[in-house]
Formats: sequence, C-alpha cells, structure tokens
Amino acid sequence: MPIVHENDRCRLTALTPHLLRIEWSPTGTFTDAPTQTVVDRDLWPADRGEPALHVEPWRGGVRVVSHGFDVRYDGADPSPAGLSVQARGGLTSYHSTWRFGEPVESPLPGTTRTLDDADGAVPLEPSILSRGGIGVLDDSAALVRTGPGLTDLAPREPGAVDLYVFAHGLDFRGALRDFHALTGPVPRVPRFVLGNWWSRYHPYSAQEYAALLDRFEADRLPLSVAVIDMDWHLVDVDPQIGSGWTGYTWNRDLFPDPQAFLDDLHRRGLAVTLNDHPADGIRRHEEAYPQMAKVMGIDPAGGEPVEFDPTSERFWRAFFEHVAGPLTEQGVDFWWIDWQQGTHTALPGLDPLWLLNERHFAQQEADGRRPLVFSRYAGPGSHRTPIGFSGDTLISWESLAFQPVFTASAANIGYGWWSHDIGGHWHGAKDVELAVRWVQLGVWSPVNRLHASASPFQGKEPWRFGPEGERLMGEALRLRHRLLPYLATMAERTAAAGISLVEPVYHRHPDRDEAYAHPASFFFGEDLLCAPVVTPRLPGLGLAATTLWLPPGDWFDVQTGRRYAAGAHGRTVTAYRDLGHTPVFARAGTVLPLSAGEPVNGVDLPEHLDVVVFPGADGEHVLVEDDDGPEATRRVARTPLRWDDASSRLDVGTVEGDAALLPEGRTYTVRVNDAPDVLGECFALLDAAEVGHHAKERAWAVLRRGLGDGGAGAARAADELRSVDLDDGLVGALTEIVTAS
Repeated sequence: MPIVHENDRCRLTALTPHLLRIEWSPTGTFTDAPTQTVVDRDLWPADRGEPALHVEPWRGGVRVVSHGFDVRYDGADPSPAGLSVQARGGLTSYHSTWRFGEPVESPLPGTTRTLDDADGAVPLEPSILSRGGIGVLDDSAALVRTGPGLTDLAPREPGAVDLYVFAHGLDFRGALRDFHALTGPVPRVPRFVLGNWWSRYHPYSAQEYAALLDRFEADRLPLSVAVIDMDWHLVDVDPQIGSGWTGYTWNRDLFPDPQAFLDDLHRRGLAVTLNDHPADGIRRHEEAYPQMAKVMGIDPAGGEPVEFDPTSERFWRAFFEHVAGPLTEQGVDFWWIDWQQGTHTALPGLDPLWLLNERHFAQQEADGRRPLVFSRYAGPGSHRTPIGFSGDTLISWESLAFQPVFTASAANIGYGWWSHDIGGHWHGAKDVELAVRWVQLGVWSPVNRLHASASPFQGKEPWRFGPEGERLMGEALRLRHRLLPYLATMAERTAAAGISLVEPVYHRHPDRDEAYAHPASFFFGEDLLCAPVVTPRLPGLGLAATTLWLPPGDWFDVQTGRRYAAGAHGRTVTAYRDLGHTPVFARAGTVLPLSAGEPVNGVDLPEHLDVVVFPGADGEHVLVEDDDGPEATRRVARTPLRWDDASSRLDVGTVEGDAALLPEGRTYTVRVNDAPDVLGECFALLDAAEVGHHAKERAWAVLRRGLGDGGAGAARAADELRSVDLDDGLVGALTEIVTAS
C-alpha cells in the first residue's frame, strides 16, 4: 500500500494498480483506521511484490503512473487544474480523465435507499463504474471506527476529503473486485432466501395464517419464508404511550400461543421474520419493559420510555438480551427492520439505519447463525448486511418496468440482494396481466417476495386472479423452487467472487453499445440471460413485445427451446411472448440443474435432480450445496456436472467435500433441449391471432412454401411475410419464430 505522495495537507496512496486514494485534510491529519464504509486498505498481495509504479516530480507535486492510472498533482490545494487521474488501457484521454471536483464522465447508476411511493423510475445514487473508465467513491462523510464495537465511531474533521478513484477502464468486474476488497465481501445468504416468500400487511391470526398455508400447500404452491408484518405485536396502545408502530409484545388476541404458531411455521418448512419499526424504543406496555428499564437505569414504576438510542452499546446489549433474544429463542429466524424515521442520531453523521443493519447482522453471527437482516439500503458498503427491502411501491406497469432496471443497476455498487414488493404494495388497480408479469419477474429476481397492503382487495394469493392468472402464477412459483439448485450455486458465486446474481449485460460486454441499450435485461447467474416482460400485450395479438440484445454465440430460449444464432457480434431481438412465457435464454453449453419431484415448502436438498442441457458446446456446472450453517462450521459439497457435446454425454463427477450432506441415493434425469416444431408454432400463433382469415391464409401459404421440404428457407419466408397484409406485431412474432431456429 505505497504512499506515493504526502505533503502537509494532501496524501495520495496507490491501493492497487487501478485504485487510488486521495486524502485532503485542513490540519494534515490523515486517516488510517477503518470507516463505516471502508474496512481494509491493505489490498496489494504481499506475494506479488510492490506494485509497479513510476513516480516523478510534476509542477511542484508528483506524477504517478501505474498499469491502470496516470495521476498528476501539482502539490497545491486540490483543484480541477491541479489534480487529475486518467484511466489507462485503450481509452481516449478526453473521456477517461477525471479532474478533482468535477463529475465523472458517463457515470453508471448505482442504487438508492428506498422505492417508497415510487411509481416508475427514480433518481439513483452514483456507482463506482462509468463508461468513461473512471469511478469515484466519496468516503468523506463516513465516520471513522475508533474501536472494536460498532458504536465506536467518530466524525471526520470538518472539511476533510477522502476519495477512492477506480481507474479500471471498462473492466467493471475488476473494479467491483477491488471495491469488495476495500469495503468487505458479500456474505453467504441462507438457502431459504432463494425460495418464495409470503408477505402481507394484514392482521392475520394464527388460525387464519395456518388456513392460508394449508391452501398454498393444497394448491402445490411452495414457500420458504413467512413474513409477519407489524400486527404480530400490540398496535392498539394507550394514546398517552404513543402510536402502535413500534412493538415487541405478541398480540395474544391474534396469537394466543406464539410458540405454537412459530413451531407450526417451522414444521411446515418455513423460516420466519417479524416486522420491526424500532424508532419508539421500549415503552411501558411491553412485556420486556421492566428488564429494559432497569438495565438502562430507569425506575419501571415511573413508566418512562426506554428511548431507541442506536449510539448506545448499553442499549443494544439490553435489547438483544431482553427483547430480541427471547423472540429469537421462540423461533424468529431474522428481523425485518422497517426503518422510516430519517438519518439522524445523537452522533452527528451517524445514520441509524446503518447501525441497525450492522448490529442485527453482527448479533446473528454471534448467535451462531448464518446471519441475515431484511432492511433498507444504508449507502455504499451495505452489501455486507443483506438483504435489501426496497419499500412500498405503487401497483402500476411503470413500477414493474423500473424494478429490473433498479435491481441490475445496484450491481454497479456491489449491492446484489434486493427484495421488492412483488405485485406492488398499494394504490393502482387490479390487473391480472400485471400481477402475472410481476410474479414472473420475481422468479428471475434475487428474492421473490409476494406482498400486499392491508386493503381487502389487494391480496396476491394466486387464486384471486381468475383461472388463467392462478394457473400462471402457480407455475411461476413452482418454477422458482425448481431453480433452487442453480440459485444456490449462483449465491455461492456471489459470496466467493462478488458477482451479483442479477448482473447488467454491460458488465460482460462493456464495449458494446447494445449492452447498455436495454437496461431491463440482465444476466441471471453465470449461464442465463433474462429480459422480463414489463409491458402489456399487444391488442389483438395476445403477445407482449420485449426487445433485448443477445451477446455473441448461440442461445436457447429456456421455455420454448428455440435456438438463436447471435453470431460473432451479437444480435438484437424482439421477443414476442404470451402471458405464460418470459424471455429467458441459456447459452449453448449451459448445464441447468433443477429440483424435481412434487413441490413442497422449504429448501431441503433435493433427492432427484432434472438436468437440462442446451447443446452446441461443451459445458459444466459445479453444483454447490451446503448445510446452511455458520461460516466457522460450514459443511459443503460440490458436484461437477460436465457436458461433452461431441459425444452428447453428461458426466456426474465425484463429489468434492462432504458427500454425507447429500440425500442418499440421489438420482438424476437428463434432458437435452429439443428443437421446436417451427411450422406448428407459426400455425398456433396465426390461429390465435384476432386478424382476418384471408391474411392468415396468405401468411400460412408463405410459411409452408418457405419452410417445407425444398422450400426457399427461413430468410426468404421472413421477407415474404412483409408483403402480407398483417399487423406489424404479428409479422414480428412470426419472423422471430422463423429466424430463431
């Protein structure tokens, strides 16, 4: 970690060949301690020697050149003219030079604290990535850690500047590797995070909740997490005490036996989280109040509230011993921290949300769990405390359309575990098509958490959306649980390499304009590319049109089986899909493991696996499965699944690690993707289209002539379709089918 320049008020440090730290202090006091955001600056591996740096005098200051950057500083107070950083490596100096105090060129968006009340796109905070090749992380406002405790924090001196310049060019994955090395890795999430969650702001009783779960089970709709919103606790309290938003005492009118209720949820295979609005502290009506008051030096007889003070370690110890601890012992697996009360505490600059997330996460780790907290985003570094609650969004097509963009953009700041209100929280109107599309998006999201408000008309139970909606939402929920083997392996990749499950296409193809043109499409794990449908179907056609870019190579539609040749330069495609289908593509050579058997609650390792192979290239998937335990005692098994395309053979390799974890006698079924019946698909599409019969007949004649034995071929048939008097959307849909395979 060489300091490449230091004077009485400025210090420059090369953390890696691509990462530069710039400090400016009015008093010449520089910070070596960790901060809220930055946890490690010793990033250069000792076994690689010192980074190759060329340092020379420049205008009374210094010029430093590494493999990744060229920095010039004149030694004076930092200014645009006197301090600049250029990213090296095939970029133009005009676009790849950042000057102190000026905005980054062509920045890529990051994420934001919440989508509360959002109806479509909202402004996003900056990320560390840009198309100009340089990103900047401003850590100037972060508090400095002064000791081992999370509350051991101190503010910076007024006027201090602390910047991290990421000069990685278009190596976005490289920039994120350095970011995670600097700010901490992404933790492994428990396996239950990856299944279906049920959440609703509704005063359920234990009996009503059990009946609801019985219905889900009867309809073969698997769940993994039960989210109990705020009515689990007392909400109708004496007005002299305050509102009922904060609470920690079970409402025994609704839950007469909380232990039996939680035991039943666990017996059904569900993890449990309770909602917590912590702002009002512990008040006299709470069962835990006498113990909390005594610990905090308050006479319980006086009824003075125990205020929520996140800066007090004494408060936290008492809270986890007397409030959260007993509930955890009852069976609460993790907490939904629903903080909405601002960004201020007794310590200037300390956001209570940051401390809530860090403290709950640390406590779960101390309790010997694989830690998890469900809460809002608290700024860069929040990836250390997954997962994110994006807030109360409005029910609209605009909200749906923005959610995949929002999720993918968050990967630019290393924040990959967002959970949205699937279906929207409130307002809007009932729309079966919208509800189905939202649940389908949930399948291809980091977390699939169905949610609704307390309105009796806004529940997201599939059976409330008519026969077609119920069938399709059910198919989507079952598919999510079938994907668990793939999702678990990709979650391991996130923890090991810092690569988000939902990753923008431009992370892998940063030099292609097309990769930026469709921000709602994304890679879903290593092998799949998803373009969720976020617009209504075209009138008279029954199909929605979604435009995306397929990167170079051959791709298969996972649901239809169609093969798309994208060539050496990629291919822009408009995908036309009915309400039952989402455009999801697998690259040739993909080995996709799926759970088989009857859908059930929970996330137990499957006894039988369906392995779907998309041929055309060799491929491998190393299936990662573990015991869901804490890091210190984690048991893990890795099973390689290797496809040899020349011999059309799939080999299940020897398990590496703890094979005893796996179900005894596990079996596999292998299915190689089959080519679809092109003419049959075209006929079905024409038959369903609400257009004139004469035009259909002409189109059908063109297709039979072009695609039949001895025909002119798909390209000629596609050209001739344009001469038929058909709706443009129908021509586009037929052309997609004809030219795909």
